[in-house]
Amino acid sequence: MKANVFHEYRTPDVLALEEIKQPGPEDDEVLVSIHAACINSWDWELLQGVPFVNRLMAGLFKPAKIKIFGCDIAGRIEAVGKNVTRSQPGDEVFGDLSSCGRGGFAEYVTVPENALLLKPASSCR
Repeated sequence: MKANVFHEYRTPDVLALEEIKQPGPEDDEVLVSIHAACINSWDWELLQGVPFVNRLMAGLFKPAKIKIFGCDIAGRIEAVGKNVTRSQPGDEVFGDLSSCGRGGFAEYVTVPENALLLKPASSCR
């Protein structure tokens, strides 16, 4: 799968579209095919490594724990872990991944089931 990855703190010119291994869901996770993601100030500050607390979260001298930006996503569940109870493949979802490692600027991401909201069924006909 492709992902927009960064390996150093700086400006957007350090971002690279790379081929990485597609994740698989753990027992309490879902695999989401990402259809939309947005950039926000958290992503911008993390890219620059400011404020300093971001470096404590992602890696002191270079990003080690977080390599893919993207907190806010929308997509469709492709696979579920064995302990997932409220979601199933095909469900449309959206959510904020800031508390579970980010990763929205990729084709797929695995996240805990409770990090996402199911898209409500449309009442328009």
